[in-house]
Amino acid sequence: MVSPDTQRLPAGPGGLRVGVLALQGDYAAHIAALREVGAEAFEIRSAADLELADSVVIPGGESTVMGSLLQRFGFMDAFRRRILAGMPVFGTCAGLILLSKDIENRKQPGLELLDVTVRRNAYGTQKDSFRAQVKTKIPGVPELEGVFIRAPKITKIGPGVEVLAVHEGSPVLVREGSMLGATFHPELVPGALIHKWFLDFPKERR
Repeated sequence: MVSPDTQRLPAGPGGLRVGVLALQGDYAAHIAALREVGAEAFEIRSAADLELADSVVIPGGESTVMGSLLQRFGFMDAFRRRILAGMPVFGTCAGLILLSKDIENRKQPGLELLDVTVRRNAYGTQKDSFRAQVKTKIPGVPELEGVFIRAPKITKIGPGVEVLAVHEGSPVLVREGSMLGATFHPELVPGALIHKWFLDFPKERR
């Protein structure tokens, strides 16, 4: 069944529809960021919602919970197939963990697609959260502020993964094809610069 809010939303720029996985986590902040840059974002809570999306954002939150709910609601495999078929996806913090092929010292439900290894809560607990300026390779965005909240650390990357930003020697923003992953929370910074760039990903496939 398609969520009522999804049915009411028109397509965004260029006829594109951007879905935000809304099973758990800070999905509302991502929807606000996407709307800030002109997108008509909507919540994804079912396989039917997923089918309406041209691209998807996976928010921060609890990666184990999100993975378990994707399995319980029966659309983990459908989600994986859409990404493998080229649908752009952007995972932040827990969303990055859910996308990653490998998680250090832990086995949990996930999409296991982005060729990186991550370490959960690598910087410590909630009280160890911090902000830092990070330089990027995003066109027109030489630097931005990263908000790191119980952030994971990328400890290994595969040969097809491009590093777009680094903090203290560790990748914090990476891309592999149509998959984008950040260890920080870009939805909490005004301007939504990464979200604006992500909106162009579906156009690259055309």
